[in-house]
Amino acid sequence: MSTVLEAMEQAALSSLAAATNSEELEAWHQDYLGRKGKVTVFMRSIGSLPAEERPQAGQAGNQLRLLLEERHTARQTEIREVELARALVEETIDVTLPGRRPWTGGLHPITLTLRRMYAIFAEMGFQVYRSREVESDLYNFELLNMPPEHPARDMWDTFYVSDSVVLRTHTSPGQMRAMRDYCPEPVRVIVPGKCYRYEQVTARSEFMFHQVEGLAIGTDITLADLKGVMATFARRMFGPERQMRFRASYFPFTEPSVEVDMDCIICGGEGCRVCKHTGWVEIAGAGMVHPTVLRNGGYDPEQFSGFAFGMGPERIAMILNDVDDIRYFYGNDLRFLRQFGNL
Repeated sequence: MSTVLEAMEQAALSSLAAATNSEELEAWHQDYLGRKGKVTVFMRSIGSLPAEERPQAGQAGNQLRLLLEERHTARQTEIREVELARALVEETIDVTLPGRRPWTGGLHPITLTLRRMYAIFAEMGFQVYRSREVESDLYNFELLNMPPEHPARDMWDTFYVSDSVVLRTHTSPGQMRAMRDYCPEPVRVIVPGKCYRYEQVTARSEFMFHQVEGLAIGTDITLADLKGVMATFARRMFGPERQMRFRASYFPFTEPSVEVDMDCIICGGEGCRVCKHTGWVEIAGAGMVHPTVLRNGGYDPEQFSGFAFGMGPERIAMILNDVDDIRYFYGNDLRFLRQFGNL
């Protein structure tokens, strides 16, 4: 029995000395001291020995197990120190090397479009007027010439917060607030912001979108002034060669009302999928402020006149960048957003 244990001890210590890393050391431990290791198997076999040999065999086996555990612990410490020293040398970081350039935040393409619009209108004397997104029914509809039960209310699918409070369906309520803030002085403002409508999300429409509303009120303002502002904006935004056309339309808060079209920037008026093969793309709805709306804003329609317009920055960004699906702007896909060069 002693001969067997001596041979096992010599083999174990020799194998332990040959272990050079943590993986080999773990394999050694399993081979000798694990649940199925050689020392463990020997200790379990003592029960099969004659009774008079068991005490001596058990004592010898325990001594061997304690010796091997002690040597294993010592060898483990040595190997860990060697591995740590190697890691400190091999994994040294050269702090003088240039690091990886981190991705930084940037402006959303709609924000970029809005800022460009602000700059163009600022040069024409318009200032930015901020208005609330949660509006009363009074400002969102009634003061804009749409009293209760007016059929024009069906033009907007409205999110109602309560019976008299809504998420604004357009930025036109800001016109009324601006008029009441500035009256009786002339006013020239743009009202940008988010709008909300309860409608299906498609490639051309979202339930949340932006609008930029424009308003100019003074004396002797005519439809010709509106046409000049729209043409100047289009040519500053899309290029000096742009052509314009104005089509009769209907909005309850303007009279007369027009749709403002521009020759398609993509096909140059030849017809493509962006302009639905008409050669024209709509960029704004506009018109002369209705006398009732002027009166509700505090201005005497006998002395004052004005024009208003509304346009969608998303539509403008789609035209500028040849994007055919509005959902890309709000899908949070960085592969799309980084194409605009500031993300």
